[in-house]
Amino acid sequence: MKIDWDRRTCARKGHTTYAPDEPTLRPRLHAATALGDAWRCLRCGDFVLGEPHGSGPAASAPLVPRGKVLRDLFILRFLAIERLVRGVFIVLVAIAVWKFSNSQDAVRRLFNEYLDVLRPVFRHFHYDLDHSPVVGSIQKAFGYKHSTLMIVAGLALAYALIELIEAVGLWYAKRWAEYLTVVATAAFLPLEIYELTEKVSYLKIATLVLNILAVLYIAVAKRLFGLRGGARAFEEERQSASLMEVEESAGVPVLP
Repeated sequence: MKIDWDRRTCARKGHTTYAPDEPTLRPRLHAATALGDAWRCLRCGDFVLGEPHGSGPAASAPLVPRGKVLRDLFILRFLAIERLVRGVFIVLVAIAVWKFSNSQDAVRRLFNEYLDVLRPVFRHFHYDLDHSPVVGSIQKAFGYKHSTLMIVAGLALAYALIELIEAVGLWYAKRWAEYLTVVATAAFLPLEIYELTEKVSYLKIATLVLNILAVLYIAVAKRLFGLRGGARAFEEERQSASLMEVEESAGVPVLP
């Protein structure tokens, strides 16, 4: 089923009406009914009873996102939420690493005590904790220097900051955020591919696929780096999907 992004947005946010001063446009966007005046919504095109939300020259009418622009905004906000969740998770990891670096010896002793208690229990189920990859990774982490762990925590916080900045910018559909997302995500793709060569997991595969799709979609759909005409073509597309389309539907010829 095809989604009507215009009416979906109007149902959630309300209509946006405008009364242009031009005598050729005003009658086309206005209708007199038995219940009062009605004005055409600049987003979905339906006539809405009541006073217009604004008035003035047609050139001053608000640029209302509609059609494909609304679909793109929905996808960008989905990516923004994914970046936000990832950024918060990385912040928590950085805090955990920082706390671990300040109490490394105490955590090691506590871990070894629990390991001694659990070793006979797991041996009963024929599982050797001393040769467990998880236990080995944890014991390896105990050997890291305090300075190394602090660097790891700092890098994690820097990465989380980038993710959170991307989330805010993508939510508000800022063009700089789209560039940042494409560059930052593409820069980490080789690392994600390398991690898959070390150990394959469904989560890693899903993350890699999502990031590749995000890079391709944003770069192509938003016409970044000069693709498909670049920023100029992108702005022309936005104009043609909003006020210019209203002018065409009102019977006003649009100059090429």
